[in-house]
Amino acid sequence: MTSLSSGRTPIAVFALSVLASACGAAAAQTLPISTMLPPVLVTATRFTQDANSLPFGVSVITAQEMRDAGVSTVNEALMKLLGVPGKLDLYGGGDYGLDLRGFGSTAGSNQVVIVDGVRITEADMGGTRLAGISIDSIDRIEVIRGSAAVLYGEGATGGAIVITTKAASGKAVSGARAYAALGSQSLAEVRAGGTLVTGGFTLDVAGNRRTSDGHRENFRSSIEGLALTGQWRNDWLRIGAQHTQDELQTGLPGALTTDQYEANPRQTNRPNDRAAIDNQRDNLFAEATLGDWQIAIDAGQRDKTLLSLSSFAYDYVIDARNRSARVKHNTTFGRYANTFVAGVDRNEWSRVVRGAFGSTSEQENRAIYLQEDFKLPSGTRLSAGVRKERVTKTDTLVATPLDESFTAWNVGVVQPLGESASVFVHVGRSFRFPNVDEIGFAQPGGLRVQTSRDIDLGGRWAYDDNGRAEVRYYRNALHDEIGYDPAGNGPFGPFGANINFDGPTLRQGLELELTHRLNRAVQLRLNAAARQARFTGGTYDGKDIALVPKRSLSVGADWKVGGGHELNGLVNMVSSQSPDFANQCSMPAYTTADARYAYRQGDVELSLGVTNLTDKKYYTQAYSCPANRVTSSIYPEAGRSFVASVRVEF
Repeated sequence: MTSLSSGRTPIAVFALSVLASACGAAAAQTLPISTMLPPVLVTATRFTQDANSLPFGVSVITAQEMRDAGVSTVNEALMKLLGVPGKLDLYGGGDYGLDLRGFGSTAGSNQVVIVDGVRITEADMGGTRLAGISIDSIDRIEVIRGSAAVLYGEGATGGAIVITTKAASGKAVSGARAYAALGSQSLAEVRAGGTLVTGGFTLDVAGNRRTSDGHRENFRSSIEGLALTGQWRNDWLRIGAQHTQDELQTGLPGALTTDQYEANPRQTNRPNDRAAIDNQRDNLFAEATLGDWQIAIDAGQRDKTLLSLSSFAYDYVIDARNRSARVKHNTTFGRYANTFVAGVDRNEWSRVVRGAFGSTSEQENRAIYLQEDFKLPSGTRLSAGVRKERVTKTDTLVATPLDESFTAWNVGVVQPLGESASVFVHVGRSFRFPNVDEIGFAQPGGLRVQTSRDIDLGGRWAYDDNGRAEVRYYRNALHDEIGYDPAGNGPFGPFGANINFDGPTLRQGLELELTHRLNRAVQLRLNAAARQARFTGGTYDGKDIALVPKRSLSVGADWKVGGGHELNGLVNMVSSQSPDFANQCSMPAYTTADARYAYRQGDVELSLGVTNLTDKKYYTQAYSCPANRVTSSIYPEAGRSFVASVRVEF
């Protein structure tokens, strides 16, 4: 097996030794169940379930944790609180391309994003906008660490990001909230929302507006968002409807050369380029409990429009429709417990590109999946799942449509070690089909289905009432991986194309997640990862996948000083990475620190926060390595920034 660094202990062996040590310590210090922290309940598995019963990792960020950290977007929460690497989006408004498990420039096509039960991941390479979702409207964010192919289908090899809003959580309480902030780069932000509960009916409203000059010339952005949810529920039924919309107006400053970046990272080469993105989503949902049966239905309609006023005009309209139905049945046989889940998904997606290079692309996915979970009297849990998915993809620029099917599967085991610890293993097969942008500019003969053999193993430990720890090792062995190669043979010869790489590729890594309460006033959080993303054959054999850092670390601390005073700190470290497959260039590593002070008195909170405390000069996005072997096409990050805010809840 390939090791993380040549001549050193293979990562799998290291992971197993850590697991053995942690689990041995847990077994030797077994604690009564009454002293354990409350179970973490998640819905990322499409029905509510105890995270400790899952044979894979699920990380959870709560609304309170996001509020304490002072994060303003979903992207920021995932990057700073969970240490997920991110690359600055080419558009403004605070969006980032997130990368759960080292897929680099194709990360968005190898993980899925779900909002209130509906998949919003795009079927092209345009990325999934998350910054338009008001952070105050979110109840929790859950991240499946590892393949979610059986649950969510193609493109879930790296995992899934599942966002649940307060309106969809079913925890409604009448009240209202308001937030206002001013900060560096002429930042002005307002968020407001309210919930009305009367009898079985609930109405939720949330709105947000954010404007900023940005940290570069021609990077001014404006975001506006609105969400409306109405629902009715009784003891066994919940039905509702939801409408959300967000709009982004932004400048496009473009990339800088190395010399330009060193001289003045705020400058722009494109002072007149602009873009506008408009998103609208309408969802219907229903959940029912009938004895041992749970039934859930989701139906969504989504429209996205992008208009660019730039040197390269690219305008399009996306229309997406999602429908899913699923059932869950719980049964006991004496001391044995069985849970069965079955579901169907149907997704339709179309994009019309306007202008001289116009085209029409369409995609349709149909899938059925089954998941079985069996618990033995000893506490051992066995699980198995299978998904059959068929896809049709067409593009008016491509003569032959893509019409393929694939079967994904997984098998998992969770073995308790006393009352407070367990180990787990999860193996399976996942896949992704080429997206419509890839089939439109592909190697001769078209693109094959990308497949992956996946394994996750790990251990969990909840120690008395002070904290939790989880360590995970993962390995994804991919064949026919799809990616863009600047030297690939495409429609116009060897000048770049989307290809199936001519050799296998490997993702493997070790992850550590820890929450620890030093005392009733101080809590610490740690997320650390060592990852390897490498070609293991073919033209680039032995080279690292582009835009994947080998290590990342996020450390946070919350201190409730007393008397309404609170301090929060975050430190994020990301190692160097290469922007090219030949690994001739290197993007420097960086460490940033954030701090926040808050004072709460009754229903009012005043806070002052600073990001990039040391004014670190760095960048997360670059994609060129010229002949001089110096990284270019750089998108700089912001320097030190301040935000002062007031929050009122009543």
